[in-house]
Amino acid sequence: MPSGADTLLLELFAIFVWAKIFGELFERLSFPAVLGEILAGIILGPHAARLIAPTANVYAFAEIGAIFVLFTAGLETRPQDLLRVGRQSLGVALAGVVFPFVLGFFYMRLRGGATHEAVFVAAAMVATSVAITARVLADLHVLNARFARIIMGAAVFDDILGMILLAVVSGIASGGGIRWLHLGVTFAEAVGFALFMIFIGPRIVRRVRPGLRHISLQNAPLVLSLAICLLLSWAAARIGMAAIIGAFFAGLVLADYAPEWRLQPRIHAINEFLAPFFFFTIGARLDVHLFSGDVLFDALIISLLAVVSKVVGCGLPVLREGWPTTLRVGIGMMPRGEVALIVALVGLQMNMVSQSAYAIVIFMTGFTTILAPPLLRVLIRDQSGGKGKAAPALVAAHEGGGDDE
Repeated sequence: MPSGADTLLLELFAIFVWAKIFGELFERLSFPAVLGEILAGIILGPHAARLIAPTANVYAFAEIGAIFVLFTAGLETRPQDLLRVGRQSLGVALAGVVFPFVLGFFYMRLRGGATHEAVFVAAAMVATSVAITARVLADLHVLNARFARIIMGAAVFDDILGMILLAVVSGIASGGGIRWLHLGVTFAEAVGFALFMIFIGPRIVRRVRPGLRHISLQNAPLVLSLAICLLLSWAAARIGMAAIIGAFFAGLVLADYAPEWRLQPRIHAINEFLAPFFFFTIGARLDVHLFSGDVLFDALIISLLAVVSKVVGCGLPVLREGWPTTLRVGIGMMPRGEVALIVALVGLQMNMVSQSAYAIVIFMTGFTTILAPPLLRVLIRDQSGGKGKAAPALVAAHEGGGDDE
């Protein structure tokens, strides 16, 4: 075998098995399996027990896992369903950017932090990691629910707004100012990509569908679907969006044909293998030894502000739809993930963020990521009669764009 290949295989084996063991334990305790997979990374990772230290290859593998988490979610979100909640999703995304940024910035300034450091910490509080929520919603079989479609739609807008905010913050912090032309082009590319995928993408697939009957290749629809997923993930990353958003749009484009091509069980099987690596590495990034004294205090306050700002900010635009929907949307938008870590890392590399501020962002990311799944699980379980998973009647009530009340 090539040098290092045996080591990589052993790493993948250890991560996969331990993530699944922890996931099983949490399922038996009526918690989401994803929470166990993240906790496995925290406990067994390089900053605690030090039994497993993910390498660059493992992190790359984990990113592919994140892509398939969002691809799976997209397959259960039809374009027409997303359009029905477009206005609400945009309102949720806008409020979910403004509230966390304002609260985070002013708290860091009150604690004596430098302006540029406060800006980066506040920017890291903005971006939602929809991969976490998507996995929980999928595990509970409620991706067709109205509140779930609002969350997924808001996540798309949230990614675009977060990308623009990062560009603005980086420009100001570097002293180069805001490059308005570049910012305008980036925004136009992101919006154009989203509109093309929602309105034009499904029509292209519809035209291609008859030709699949004449292809001798086994599982031709699956092959085409995987190719579209990888292509759109690359295209999204190329224009500055997260690759996982491209994967979500790939699923969205194919959603109308997923039942006919039996894509859900096949992609779900791939996702079952790849997703644990992503969630394990999220936990592995959290260094519990960095937190003591003032850093721990600030990390706790920032984490609480991150929770409140998303629950209140993202919940207010859908308040008319009732408190259950308000709380589910707010908590569903709560987890931060890879985007927050990227923002903090950019600040660290630009010498605009101290090690303590970086640790605060890491803690906030882990705190919101770990807290959201069980809260979301409880809210959905209460509506479904107290079972560990959503009742079939609840799922059926959400089919065809029905309200979740």
